[in-house]
Formats: sequence, C-alpha cells, structure tokens
Amino acid sequence: MRLRSVAVALLIGTLAPVVPAQTPPTTTVVPVPAFDLQGHRGIRGLRPENTLPGFAHALTLGVTTLETDIAITRDGVLVISHDRSLNGDITRGPDGQFLNGKGPVIVEQSFQELQRYDVGRLRPGSKYATDFSEQQPVDGALIPKLSDLFELVRKSGNDKVRFALETKLAPAAPQETVAPDVFARSLITAIRQAGMQHRTSIISFDWRTLQVVQKEAPEILTVYLTIESQNFNNIGLDPSIASPWTAGFRLNDHGGSLPRMIKAAGGHTWSAFHRNLTAALVKEAQALGLKVLAWTVNSPEQIAKAIDLGVDGVVTDRADLAREEMKRRSIPLPAATPVAP
Repeated sequence: MRLRSVAVALLIGTLAPVVPAQTPPTTTVVPVPAFDLQGHRGIRGLRPENTLPGFAHALTLGVTTLETDIAITRDGVLVISHDRSLNGDITRGPDGQFLNGKGPVIVEQSFQELQRYDVGRLRPGSKYATDFSEQQPVDGALIPKLSDLFELVRKSGNDKVRFALETKLAPAAPQETVAPDVFARSLITAIRQAGMQHRTSIISFDWRTLQVVQKEAPEILTVYLTIESQNFNNIGLDPSIASPWTAGFRLNDHGGSLPRMIKAAGGHTWSAFHRNLTAALVKEAQALGLKVLAWTVNSPEQIAKAIDLGVDGVVTDRADLAREEMKRRSIPLPAATPVAP
C-alpha cells in the first residue's frame, strides 16, 4: 500500500506540474464578502451532498461561497467527495444497492471506476436520512470532478460566488490519500488552470496542506479548520505537544490562544466548530485580523446564535434558513443565479 501511494504521488506530480505563480490565468479578484454564507457540501440539507444538482440548487438559492471537499483518484483526477472512502449511507453500487459499510478508497479507484456509483440518495433508516429528512433525492447523481464544478459556475454566469475547497486527508491514514504536499500542489494547479485562484480558499483540518499553499500560492487564501470535541480534536489534548494535524504548531507556544496560533501559522480565516466559539474568541481572532466562520449551523437557533457571536460568516447545510435569518437582520443577501446541473 505504501508503494502504491508513492506511485500515485509520482503520477500526479508528472501529470499536473504546478503552474508558475507569475503566470496566473486571470487577475480578476472576487473579494471575501462582508458576511459569508457558505453552502456546506453544496447544501446537503436540501439536495444530495457534493453533487452537481446540489451545487446548482445552492446557486439557484443564492450563496456567497460553495464549500466542498476534494479527493484524488488513482489516475490523478481531483474529484468532489467528503470521505476518503465511498460512504455506504449515500452510495449505491452498479447493482443499485447501497454499499455495506466502508466502500472503496478513492485513491485506489480510477475516475472511470468511480462513475459506476450513484450518490443521489440517502440510505433509508440511516442517521443521514434522519438528519437530512428534507433532502430531495436525485437518482443518477455521480461523483463530479472539481473541473465540473468550475464549469457549472461559469454556466450560471455567477462571477461573484467563491469556492472553499477542503483537502480531505488524515495523518493517521496516510495510505488513503496522496501526500500532503502533493495534494496541495495538485489542487493549486487545478485552481490556477481554471483561473479561479482569486476567488478560492483552500481549507483543511490538516494544516500541512495549508502551509504548502501559503508558500507556493499566496494568492489563494487559507482557512484553518478546528474542532475540539470528544469524537474528534485536531488541536490535541495536550497544549505542550503539537497535534499531528497542526503542522508542528503548539498552543503553548502562543499563550494557549487558538486564534494567535492560527495567526502565527499564516491563516487568513479561522473556521471553527460552532460549539467551540464564544464572543470573546471571535473578538480576539478579529482583532488579530482573522476572519471567523462558524460551522456547521443548520437550525434557526444555531444560525442566530452564531451571528450573535459576531462571526464573519456561517457554513450551513440549510442556506435557505440562513437566508431567512440574514433577511430578518437586514444582512445583504447573495444573488440567486438559477442554473441547471
């Protein structure tokens, strides 16, 4: 498996050389909005996550940013998937049946092999189906390429919407993705080739990729994802020890302050699990020049509470509910740009 991962990394490095920073395809800059309404995985509360129908619905509804997740196939294609392996709760195989448990690892599949799977419906009885009971299925939806998303936005005519692209990798499972530097450089290349570098942020829980982006593509903004919970804590439990996720940065070196740690790491934005945020933390981060996002807020109560904290934006599966709260507070709404997937 280790040799296979190395081979994939070398293949991608061969197929996708990094475009030189001095020759970007575009100089059009799309500024970060005053209040950033991010459609999480498209807007999976209403349409299948990370699918072209989902992104089309988000554009039709109106968001400022399309948040999504990136994986890389065996043949070096950047595809959109939250999970490193196919998720049985949202994936049906060629036989039309939902996968049992964890499906194939994406980096071990070619793009054409991935096209055998349908990701347009939730498994009945799953937690996903309970949590997103208002999601409308779109049978036949496939895992798209990142380039497909860029093309959909061009077709919509929306020249303001931004992209938040998450590198999906984990330090404890290096065999399930390409190496962090290869991942970052491949994504940089794709963004530059599409001419989207001035309207894109690269986001990650694994800060190693963000460090590469900052050094090699400073025109692309970086967003540092954090969560501190019982199930997952990418900051680490011991502030004197660097978490495998934080690229060598330790809380103790920054007075125990997570905003100061992210500022020192070179981040543009801090995107925090909404339950970890307080008004004091938001103010501290903003005083350092950081933008602050709250993820993932889906109920009207969660959305209102996050805005009350003073955040610069929210990441949500229910952009329709967020728009209602924004309208109630006279926060400018992003334009709707209807488009068919």
